[in-house]
Amino acid sequence: MRGPAWPIAALLVGYPVWWALGFGGLSVIVVAVPMAVILWRRRPIRVPRGFGLWLLLIAGYLVSGLMLAEMPPGTYGEIGPGRVVGYAMRLALYTAILIMVLYLGNLTERELPQLRLVRMLGVLFVTTVAGGLLGVFVPSFTFTSPVELLLPDWVAANSFVQNLIHPTAAQTQKVLGFASPRPEAPFEWANAWGSNLSVLLVWFVVGWWVYGGRRRKIFVAAVVALAAIPVVYSLNRGLWIGLGLAVAYLIVRVRGRTRVALCGAVAVAAVAFALSPLAPLVAQRLDRPHSNDIRAFTVTATVAAAGHSPLIGYGNTRNALGNHRTITTGRTEWCEGCGHPPLGSDGQLWLLIITQGFTGAVLYVAFFVGAIRRHWTDRSPIGLAGVLVMGLVLLYMVVYDGLVTPLCLYLISFALLWRNSRGEVT
Repeated sequence: MRGPAWPIAALLVGYPVWWALGFGGLSVIVVAVPMAVILWRRRPIRVPRGFGLWLLLIAGYLVSGLMLAEMPPGTYGEIGPGRVVGYAMRLALYTAILIMVLYLGNLTERELPQLRLVRMLGVLFVTTVAGGLLGVFVPSFTFTSPVELLLPDWVAANSFVQNLIHPTAAQTQKVLGFASPRPEAPFEWANAWGSNLSVLLVWFVVGWWVYGGRRRKIFVAAVVALAAIPVVYSLNRGLWIGLGLAVAYLIVRVRGRTRVALCGAVAVAAVAFALSPLAPLVAQRLDRPHSNDIRAFTVTATVAAAGHSPLIGYGNTRNALGNHRTITTGRTEWCEGCGHPPLGSDGQLWLLIITQGFTGAVLYVAFFVGAIRRHWTDRSPIGLAGVLVMGLVLLYMVVYDGLVTPLCLYLISFALLWRNSRGEVT
């Protein structure tokens, strides 16, 4: 794409290249630089309603950095460069996403048509499905990225950084009692893949089905059918619930023949799935809620730790003493299951509570609830889709981390709603 809209095209359409290079979710920081230059040249800058809440969220994160050296009761960890690197990286991502939203909202319809932006998200959906199929059929696929080779060992070895810069096709976990590969390419982890697929599916349908001709609709049907394979093999209950709620939302909000057609399509898809070999796998997953105890322990420990700094949090995550099985901490030869995820790793809401206190969590929720309230009456395809994504954000925040790529897609969806409200698009 020529003109000032090229950075967003490079980010969305060129995402597989970013992933292969080792930038992945960090690519938004790179493209935020030319976006900021474009914004600076076209001052004054338009700002969407409610965006002050996002500015307060970033300001609060700056203040929370004062607590990086503190250790709440019931937690442990060494104060080292890894904690500072994680804090700085999250701050850079929050800021880059802010720049991206302002950049998208200040491009005119001529410079970046709404439908073109929606279809770019659709292209990324196709990439996501391809990555999911890779994770299902070639789960061991992995390689060392150029970025990983160039970074110092002490940075590249950080677990948060490693997930971002080391491309892998799947994340292997013992979800069903045996090693199960869960697709994650081209994103940072399996849950990010699930969250992103559901959001991108919404825009794929809008851009390529609702506003598409016969050939595009055939293409959509084929890709969505293929997507069912990694969706099921992801064993991702949050994704399944999100897709179910998305269908229910659309049935309630659309009218007339569209509602009838949607109900018919859902019924056909449900019957086809029930008769397919994928259905037993879903039943097995629902019978094995293996992560419930882990999540309950981690969430409880997160809230307890945050209670000692409820207003500004601790700037970064911490590790709890013990886990849901034992008072000891860490994996050993005789107890491989004794390890645990860091506090705040079970959802964006809990991450905000430990890093920015309850204040940060309230600002985050208020930002997306406000977007739903302001755009609820927009019944255009983009308006309905954008509000749906804002609702998915509120669902996923209790089970999925927003950083890194999910939050980018959430805020691009917010920008689409903002642009739609200006009345430049019919």
